[in-house]
Amino acid sequence: MPDITASELTLEEKASLTSGASFWYTKPIERVGLPSIMLTDGPHGLRKQEEGGDHLGMGQSVPATCFPPAVGLGSSWDVDLVHRVGEALGVETAIENVGVLLGPGVNIKRSALCGRNFEYLSEDPIVAGVLGAAYVKGVQSKGVGTSLKHFAANNQEHDRMRASSDVDPRPLREIYLRGFQRVVEDAQPWTVMCSYNRINGVYASEDPWLLTSVLRDEWGFEGLVVSDWGAVNDRVKGLAAGMDLEMPSSSGRTDAQLVTAVRDGSLAESTLDVAAGRVIDLVRKVQADAGAITGPLDVDAHHALAREAAGRSIVLLQNAPVAGGGALLPLRRDARLAVIGAFAEKPRYQGAGSSMINPTRLDTALDAIRDAATGDVSYAPGFSLAVGVDEAETAALREAAVAAASGADIAVLFLGLPARLESEGFDREDIDLPADQLAVLDAVLAVTENVVVVLSNGGVVALPFAGRVPAIVEAWLLGQAGGSATADVLFGDVTPSGKLTETIPLRLSDTPAYLDFPGEFGHVRYGEGLFFGYGWYDARGLEAAFPFGHGLSYTTFAYAGAAASVTADRDSEVRVTVTNTGGVAGREVVQVYTGLADSRVQRPERELKAFASVALEPGEAREVVLTVRREDLAYWDIRVDRWVVEGGEYAVEVAASSRDIRATVSVAIDGDAVTVPLSEESSLGEVMAHPIAGPVVQAAIAQMMQGMEGVESIMPEGVDMTKMMDSFPLGRVSMMAGDAASPEMIQGLIAMANAGSAPASGD
Repeated sequence: MPDITASELTLEEKASLTSGASFWYTKPIERVGLPSIMLTDGPHGLRKQEEGGDHLGMGQSVPATCFPPAVGLGSSWDVDLVHRVGEALGVETAIENVGVLLGPGVNIKRSALCGRNFEYLSEDPIVAGVLGAAYVKGVQSKGVGTSLKHFAANNQEHDRMRASSDVDPRPLREIYLRGFQRVVEDAQPWTVMCSYNRINGVYASEDPWLLTSVLRDEWGFEGLVVSDWGAVNDRVKGLAAGMDLEMPSSSGRTDAQLVTAVRDGSLAESTLDVAAGRVIDLVRKVQADAGAITGPLDVDAHHALAREAAGRSIVLLQNAPVAGGGALLPLRRDARLAVIGAFAEKPRYQGAGSSMINPTRLDTALDAIRDAATGDVSYAPGFSLAVGVDEAETAALREAAVAAASGADIAVLFLGLPARLESEGFDREDIDLPADQLAVLDAVLAVTENVVVVLSNGGVVALPFAGRVPAIVEAWLLGQAGGSATADVLFGDVTPSGKLTETIPLRLSDTPAYLDFPGEFGHVRYGEGLFFGYGWYDARGLEAAFPFGHGLSYTTFAYAGAAASVTADRDSEVRVTVTNTGGVAGREVVQVYTGLADSRVQRPERELKAFASVALEPGEAREVVLTVRREDLAYWDIRVDRWVVEGGEYAVEVAASSRDIRATVSVAIDGDAVTVPLSEESSLGEVMAHPIAGPVVQAAIAQMMQGMEGVESIMPEGVDMTKMMDSFPLGRVSMMAGDAASPEMIQGLIAMANAGSAPASGD
């Protein structure tokens, strides 16, 4: 590719370069030898449409490996696994000559009702950020780009192209931007995709604070900002804000708007030059490795990786003993099994919408169970996935399920959400499983207690039957190899190691965003503030069906020797020895949470700060070393608009889940110095704490109180006058103190304090 700069292009060429040529391609500039490149959907597989294009998955695409969507892969908590999946995705993307794979999605799962939760990693920003960075590094190691999305505060599908996410500065920074920041700073994705929604009233696609001040100036993002497909509201405003590439094509309409704006002086041509230059840079990156990876695709190897990833994504929620025996799982191969539920035969393996992959092959759990078992395996669909099934057919399907269960040692029920109930483009109405499926479960439980429930769902579902079912397997959406992976876990060929990256509530009304989701009249208020996910349940003392970080195994793990210390670079190092105390090999996800009980600011009781996945043979012990980054302890101080690490004795909890704390140690953290500028609105308490103004004011108050001796006699006994005055604005002190604190004296005090110098002797 020639060494091209924006200065070599005409005004019209520069404008045209910043929007798509078609649905998936950028525009070429043939005059200077600049080719077009293709961007296309992911995130869990390559969705390269053969002809034309659409954004909702209705058009056929080339066969590609469908890996587990983020709802599953995130539950592995495994950085190396996510990186390897990313590498495989990069290979497939490169083979198909695609320049940028649109993913990963790191938006926070704010509400269980969000229709796109299957495409997001977690309710926690550290999990989302760490795993998102691993994905980006894996994909981009193969010479193709990623697109970190959807930036930002895109946490619902309802009215997603207009709604304003109205969120306060601290939760915006600490929850909804933190994962994006981690990925940008650690992995430098080639592109970031701005979201459809508005943030505090401003469209993400035209928000200079978001796209320039935060993303580029603060985080150091070096790449290109691309719009979500159709997210541009005002092209001229967007370009000025830092939104470089509009997708898809506008057939030249908005290009002409840019040309007009430059010519009438409302848009600086230098701003257009910057955006066009970023597009050129992206094309140059793509072209640098074009053709380096060629086909054919090793379909078998990638399917095997998809199977491994799916097995590691499965979360064993429950595995209680049954009467007269041990736990049902792992299944005995010679047991008589009744497989019930349409999902066993017709798997729901990915979400609906723009991320739908055309898989290279598709495993079913029913076939895989039959292949693995040596005993009899019967099958009954139990319910229909079709719409409008009459009562007679529903009853007949349920009766056949009962008959199958009656003749079996163990019934394995595959329950879940049909695609029509959760998809990109709309949110769910509830978190309940369909009534006809629950009726089948009730009927089967009436004839046998030996029941294993396997769930297929992209978002959490209510589990009112948890107290009546011995074993529950959360199998999410697992990609094309999910059927075989499910059988691997059921029979114990793979020991389950997945853990929840989101809380499973008892009731929808228990969830943090319940009263504020999905908003009204184009606004959704993030009223839960800092208390997202598991932090909400801890703060309110609410029970969960299954807590964040939970996941069982076929073996057991012991924790010992936990310790924490501050390193030379001011991070905190946490060490703990984990031992596999069971009889089979397994993998444990060690989690580290921190808390600061006497914090000056509001905080959740515990916040996840580090995690590690460790594989152990039976009897094997290993010291696990985890790093809590100093910056991850920081809160966003709204007084000075920056991150601040508060000093103090932090509790460090080493845990198997957010509610299974195995050891608690402490570490002393030195705080950042924060001096807040004083003004007339500053309270006396703030002034008294100021290192320069404090001593001056304390002396003045003492003098003032000497002239107000009679006041104490009218106050109730024991009332502290200083405490009463703590929130009194400095600018109004002269109303009370008269000549002892005139307005001029107060202004002088403010100027002195903000200048950073104490008064000279005798002042």
